[in-house]
Amino acid sequence: MVVRCSAVSETVTTDPVPATPPPRERGLTRRTWTLIISFLAVAVLGLLGGFARVPYVALGPGPVYDTLGQAKGADVVSVEGQNTFPTKGTLTMTTVSLTDDVSLFGALGLWLSGRYALAPREEFFKPGESEEQVQQQNQKAFSDSQTSAEVAALHYLGYPGKVIANEITKGSPAENVIPLGARILSVNGKQVASADDVRGALENTKPGDRIDVAFEHEGTSKSTQITLGTRDDGRASGFIGILPVDRADTPFKIKISLSDVGGPSAGLMFALAIVDKLTPGELNGGQNIAGTGEIQGDGTVKPIGGIAFKMVAARESGATTFLVPAANCLDAKQQTPEGMKLVKVEKLQDAVSSLEALAAGKPTPSC
Repeated sequence: MVVRCSAVSETVTTDPVPATPPPRERGLTRRTWTLIISFLAVAVLGLLGGFARVPYVALGPGPVYDTLGQAKGADVVSVEGQNTFPTKGTLTMTTVSLTDDVSLFGALGLWLSGRYALAPREEFFKPGESEEQVQQQNQKAFSDSQTSAEVAALHYLGYPGKVIANEITKGSPAENVIPLGARILSVNGKQVASADDVRGALENTKPGDRIDVAFEHEGTSKSTQITLGTRDDGRASGFIGILPVDRADTPFKIKISLSDVGGPSAGLMFALAIVDKLTPGELNGGQNIAGTGEIQGDGTVKPIGGIAFKMVAARESGATTFLVPAANCLDAKQQTPEGMKLVKVEKLQDAVSSLEALAAGKPTPSC
């Protein structure tokens, strides 16, 4: 017997042998490098924006001061040795803030606020000029504005004036001859009632001429002869070497107590405060009045800078009327804050008359 066996085929499935993984790259991946570089770029930009200084200053509304009120516990304007009259309302002087040493991001933030403007630093700081020197110049201008305000106000009120030798030029004919602070009585035979009279008395002189100068110092009057020198400015007239300034000749003293303020633009408001305190009634009619303007001894009101910022500061302080130097009217009219009335002023007399008209409900000159 034959036995046949059939072959049975069987398929065997086996798992493939896994491939050997590629070797891992050593160091940082491209993605990591991209993240690091991006982070460093942002950090550098942040440092530059936060610390890099730009050649600009930021200008904006500054502090305001009521010249009829007080600052740091003292009257801004006081009169010593003379009775004064009560006042009401305000006569507010305005200022402009100047921010120097501004970073890139700081400048951008101030500009975006809408309250500040950027201006080239060179417009306020001369090459090589330090911030301290600029501050000293501003303080001197502020001090001169107080003197001019006093002279203008008292001249308006009818008080007599006098001429003082405010500075003596080193090495000039007047040095060691005319004392600093002496009252000048006459020059070259001409009586002196104002600083312009001193300059006028020298118009027809020349270097080498001998002239008589009379002055008073510490209660003693004296007359002396001076040989005129040559001017540095090229003018043909002779040179004495004194800087004459006008002063009020009154038995009382006016004191203005205000620190940390610079520039000449408070003169008009100082003068109005003096007039208000030395005359009966309320010059402003009890209203909140603000203004600005450099003033000369004869009462002329000169233009100033930053009029837009000063009007904003005045409006935010509650003032509804702003006294504007006539030469600033065009700019002021284009940037008047809502609810602010502008009054054009050319001389101290104009300002006084306009305030009296406002108090009486009458029309005033406008920009």
